[in-house]
Amino acid sequence: MSQLSVLERLEILADAAKYDASCASSGTTKRNSKGGKGIGSTEGMGICHAYAPDGRCISLLKILLTNHCVFDCHYCVNRKSSNTRRARFNPQEVVDLTLSFYRRNYIEGLFLSSGIVKSSSHTMEQLIEVARILREEHDFRGYIHLKTIPEADPELVAQAGLYADRVSINVELPTVAGLTRLAPDKSAPQIEGAMGSLKQAIVEAKDARKRFRHAPKFAPAGQSTQMIVGADAATDTDIVGRASTLYDRFRLRRVYYSAFSPIPDASAVLPLKRPPLMREHRLYQSDWLMRFYGYAPHEVQQAAGADGMLPLDIDPKLAWALRFRGDFPIDVNRAPREKLLRVPGLGVKAVNALVAVRRQRRLRLADVGKLTVSIAKVRPFIVAEDWRPVLLTDRVDLQSLLVPSVKPTQMELFA
Repeated sequence: MSQLSVLERLEILADAAKYDASCASSGTTKRNSKGGKGIGSTEGMGICHAYAPDGRCISLLKILLTNHCVFDCHYCVNRKSSNTRRARFNPQEVVDLTLSFYRRNYIEGLFLSSGIVKSSSHTMEQLIEVARILREEHDFRGYIHLKTIPEADPELVAQAGLYADRVSINVELPTVAGLTRLAPDKSAPQIEGAMGSLKQAIVEAKDARKRFRHAPKFAPAGQSTQMIVGADAATDTDIVGRASTLYDRFRLRRVYYSAFSPIPDASAVLPLKRPPLMREHRLYQSDWLMRFYGYAPHEVQQAAGADGMLPLDIDPKLAWALRFRGDFPIDVNRAPREKLLRVPGLGVKAVNALVAVRRQRRLRLADVGKLTVSIAKVRPFIVAEDWRPVLLTDRVDLQSLLVPSVKPTQMELFA
């Protein structure tokens, strides 16, 4: 047993967990306690904040079971050759921490991952044991997200879904070449095989719940994954294509993008500096375009430059609109919803509101202005009852007119 105190180990293992971005808790269903009993649900060490679709902030205890690891992934601060302080919790200690934080109303759930100790299956057993004790011995009804290990026995990976609300398996890098070079202990076919098995188990569980009311739930919040951006030579078009494939093949709830961050005693094969954080942000925006705005993957890729990279100074929706000006202007009083979603500066809520209002009366420019942060960004791309962008859409300097000279400090997703 480690000579470090619980607080010291919590500090080490919470810090080691910060590199994993795939810990959002949206999409889960509320677990009702049997008979009104059970433990129910925020600042502090090891606490991360995720946001549900309705805007609620959800606090999770985010830690590793251990940062010891037998793998030697070049990009990982916990790789076996890394010179870092090591620590370990046993399953009962994680359970005690989770319950303690929960009772104090610091958290609403647990995000648990781990380095690989002894073997992948042994580590997976330890992760499952934490969730089992919480659910079965303490009637814990809070949110649990388990990071599963694709190299573990498939039966163990499947068992995780019986206790966790969400499960995730990281693909790590966007390309097989990058994974082979930077994570020699990992196998792309093995990772995808495990993701496929989880998808099938989730589908079968949902089908069983439709036919049998008391059928057990299996990962009701689905599965997610994470890709590291900027550690290899993958372009943004590579990443967008890979994300689209993952969504289609495995019905993922989310793909998370994590900008590579230089680590102490880094391997010589890694970049010397991190990519711009704006690149990560643009990839999230491109992800939103595919998931909520009806863009096909090849259309998002068309927003990239000849080098395959999305522009950093403008969002991909505006980049696409500037490249395909022939599709504009769009009449806000006549165009179908899917066309209105292509207008830069109009988000999903704004478009839904416009469609609702125009059933009652004709829309004027002022009506559109009430639903957007910047009407100046919208005007070149729309026609309204009292507005037509004469000679504006085709101006050579249109981009410079739309991009503010002073960049905002708050990054927004298609406000």
